[in-house]
Amino acid sequence: MRAKFLLACLMVLLPAKTLLAQFTGDVIGMHDLGPGSKSPITGARPDFCMYCHEPHSSLGGRLPLWNQKLTVQSYSFYTSDTEKNRGTQPVMGADSNLCLSCHDGTVAPGTTVVYGQVTMQGSMYSYDIFGSNLQPSHPFAFALPLKDNIDLTASLASKGITGDPTGAVRLINGNVECTSCHNAHVQAKDLISQNFLVRDSSRGQMCLACHDPTRQMAGKVNPLANWAACAHALVQNKIAPQANLGSYTTVAQDACISCHAPHNAQGPARLLRGPNEQDCIACHSGGSNITPAPPSVFAEYTAPKVGHPFPTSTTPHDAAESSILNNNRHATCVDCHNGHGSAQVGTFPVAPLIRISQKDVTGISATDGTTVLNPAVNQYENCFRCHGSSAGKAVRPIYGYLPVRAASAGDPLNIIPQFSLTSASSHPVTHVSSSPLPQPSLLSNMLNLDGVTQGRAMGTQIFCTDCHNSDDNREFGGPGPNGPHGSKWTHILERRYEFSQTIAPGQLVTNLFRNPDLSVNGPYALCGKCHSLSNIMTNASFSQHQSHINAGFTCSTCHTAHGIGGTNPNITGQRLVNFDVNVVAQNGAAPISYNRATNTCTLACHETAHNPNGTVAAFGSRPAGGRKK
Repeated sequence: MRAKFLLACLMVLLPAKTLLAQFTGDVIGMHDLGPGSKSPITGARPDFCMYCHEPHSSLGGRLPLWNQKLTVQSYSFYTSDTEKNRGTQPVMGADSNLCLSCHDGTVAPGTTVVYGQVTMQGSMYSYDIFGSNLQPSHPFAFALPLKDNIDLTASLASKGITGDPTGAVRLINGNVECTSCHNAHVQAKDLISQNFLVRDSSRGQMCLACHDPTRQMAGKVNPLANWAACAHALVQNKIAPQANLGSYTTVAQDACISCHAPHNAQGPARLLRGPNEQDCIACHSGGSNITPAPPSVFAEYTAPKVGHPFPTSTTPHDAAESSILNNNRHATCVDCHNGHGSAQVGTFPVAPLIRISQKDVTGISATDGTTVLNPAVNQYENCFRCHGSSAGKAVRPIYGYLPVRAASAGDPLNIIPQFSLTSASSHPVTHVSSSPLPQPSLLSNMLNLDGVTQGRAMGTQIFCTDCHNSDDNREFGGPGPNGPHGSKWTHILERRYEFSQTIAPGQLVTNLFRNPDLSVNGPYALCGKCHSLSNIMTNASFSQHQSHINAGFTCSTCHTAHGIGGTNPNITGQRLVNFDVNVVAQNGAAPISYNRATNTCTLACHETAHNPNGTVAAFGSRPAGGRKK
């Protein structure tokens, strides 16, 4: 009766036009705990306001006539090493404490101050109960004053107001509280995300009230920069309900909450829906969660394919980790992609510029191997985070055989010296090719994955991903994702590339490919992407190419794939000649060497001794003469 009396008084005081605006349709929604309501938990009292409020509440003070018993729970709060503001225990009776008096699960709904425990039926949804661990929920009740940061709206710390143009998202007594984002009295201000939001939050509008992608500060990089042009802010792919990525129907409408969950997030920090790559898997693993579905990146990690190593419990990724990944080997999605800046690839820039799908990622300079570039300009700079001067690099057999070169800079896994301008020769990744020698086998266009149709024009430089790429990538005619996610070929190579191997240097090669298939299915497929194998078989650049290929030896026996990383007085390095000393051995006391002028080498391979005068003999003898190669 009391509730009806109060409502009647309110109706007398308000004009008819206001009444129509206030009381049509679902207003209080799930917070109506009265009998027969839509709430999952209902009580015996019909006056639904009284579950939270009482006109003569004994709690008094500045509380809004509060009737629900207050929680006295202590909480652990959201923390991350990129967070500037830290949460404190909510003040008793403050807005967040009132909300948590139901939502932390320690005080049962209907536990009133005035009426005692009201008889209740049902139970709250589990996702609405936060418990004492608030690490997976958006932080609030910060220690004041608020600290400024590059990705925050400037007015938060300076003026105590958000950037929401409607004024609906606001600070409460200068702080972020539950009621900054939620209005407990109106469930459906956002008609799609009916979660008691203070305003429509489609396209990340509530998040953007406090987080500003456009802000600039001297000497700092905004991790949200370029959000407005990001694929996650623009693409109209539809989201299926079973994806559980939020309430909205498209990726663009979902925006921030496609990847971040304001409450009960599964990731250890930054409110991610899953830790590291698990945050991306709902959309980028094929299936029916997203329509049309983007190519399945995660299929590239499924056997028999092998992909970059995801983090483990002993190799965690963290947003604040060093740009050079020393002694911490992992390659989660965000090491190569920035979810706030990554744009949808329509056209590919010329080499070596970074792809727009990698926009705003960090890189390492090729000049010294240590200078951090944020953001990276060229694709190879991002690769150098792991494949450059970092310590703790390891050889993993799962990626395949690793040659050992006659000329090496010491760390064979540091590819920066191999591509440098001082290298005797290298593939033109970090700089334009400077070789004075003719390249008779070089094609004008790279060949697509079918080995027949022409792909991208050759240009003056190439990408790392021209060799290391998904074996079914779209750029070269396949249906799969672009980039070195994973491949059925060793070392995450786009196409087949065989390595000659022996039991011991100089001994018989155990995997000969005699009279090999020179098509896209053969052991020379990767080299055939850029080089005419038929031209090579004419001996246009080396007089013994045809005989070596027909005998079954692979390119890797004599050539290094990246470049000559070190110096060797006997290996001058033209045309990437740098023998694999696991396969070749010294010919007696003579060092392994190559003379480009005479097209001869001095070494032992496949139980055959190659002599400086161009003759060959059985390994172990070195006559003055002998049969010609």
